[in-house]
Amino acid sequence: MELITETTVVLGVVAMSLAWVANTWIRVKNGYPLENSWGKAVYPKNDQAVERVKLLTQENAELRAELGSLKDRLGNVERIVTDSGYHLTSEINRLRDGRETN
Repeated sequence: MELITETTVVLGVVAMSLAWVANTWIRVKNGYPLENSWGKAVYPKNDQAVERVKLLTQENAELRAELGSLKDRLGNVERIVTDSGYHLTSEINRLRDGRETN
């Protein structure tokens, strides 16, 4: 059995270091959090991520405003349809249309 040589140990340490650097680079590139020495998540900040958050926040506000206006419009439509005058008008129109066809 051959003993592990000094060169093999050095190559192993270099390979593990390169693997750690590659792993960290992939995590940063894909937006995964890194860990500090205490194991707490650290999110790297870059200009692209900050700009994306701003755009998503703006889009979220616009969609909320649109949803609010749609809720108001739907409330008005529900009020009109459930109004008793609407039913009476639709019955009159139905009877009027029925007489014209006969």
